[in-house]
Amino acid sequence: MKIAVFDTHQFDRKALTDANKSFKLDLTFFDARLKPETAVLASGFDVVCVFVNDHLDRDTLLALRTGGVKLIALRCAGFNNVDLRVAKDLALPVVRVPEYSPFAVAEHAVALMQVLNRKIHRAYGRVREGNFSLDGLVGFDVRGKTVGVIGTGKIGRVFAQIMHGFGCSLLAFDAQPDESLVKETGITYVKLPQLLAESDVISLHVPLTPKTHHLIDDAAISQMKKGAMIINTSRGGLIDTKAMLKALKSGHVSAAGLDVYEEEEAVFFQDLSGQVIQDDVLARLLTFPNVIITSHQAFLTNEALSNIATMTLANIQAFVKWGKLQNEVKAD
Repeated sequence: MKIAVFDTHQFDRKALTDANKSFKLDLTFFDARLKPETAVLASGFDVVCVFVNDHLDRDTLLALRTGGVKLIALRCAGFNNVDLRVAKDLALPVVRVPEYSPFAVAEHAVALMQVLNRKIHRAYGRVREGNFSLDGLVGFDVRGKTVGVIGTGKIGRVFAQIMHGFGCSLLAFDAQPDESLVKETGITYVKLPQLLAESDVISLHVPLTPKTHHLIDDAAISQMKKGAMIINTSRGGLIDTKAMLKALKSGHVSAAGLDVYEEEEAVFFQDLSGQVIQDDVLARLLTFPNVIITSHQAFLTNEALSNIATMTLANIQAFVKWGKLQNEVKAD
């Protein structure tokens, strides 16, 4: 079977090529993102392999089915970019990588927090220009602070463990409390309003669904402790960016570390350094000294890339060789 791999970059082509030495699948790489206009590229392929910013709406899925595609393999954990109901109606199964390295993402969340807290990004820029002043670089001891963890799945769990090591008081919000995490870290599960009101740092680790879309909006921000820091390494749509922008301007939110952005599809994973950014909200955020934005790179470690490639190809091989749907994602 032939596999079309969309939205590829140097780092994942290498990881997939290395992993494929064991699987020996027929891979064809495309730079283009999968969307209605590029779906024709998949014509004649049996499987499409896609990433977080490929757009699998009704039109794309119809084109894929017409072109003979039999399987959609996501090389990521999130699946909010796929219309699962349409995929089901078209008998197009969807598989994903449910876990690749929770450590990679959790550690990046901690890195964003500490860069913002200790003003590392500002200090680095100053020293490079010969400015060794410490004015404006005061941070806080993380030890003893209250950290709110929204979502304690695999990544949220690791993040909580790391913050426990820092000596933080931990609050969590999750529909399914992890009792083993409570015993290990002393984390306390509370209602969302309490977490928002008491946390000095809030880190998001839940998937993007209709229920979690704009989980952090004007109403939620109004419940936060004044001066709280927000970290998001999950999905951009969890935050109403315009609401957060207002809160940053007023000082109600002290800082934001964002590895994701709700309109990132038009921007992330591209070199736009020679262009004017057309997204006014993103452009405004980039002017704030208390905002760090990384381009959806929390997953980007050697270990995670290797795990993603291996699991993606294993999912495809299970379907190709044995007709087995491994790590299938189904519509609710």
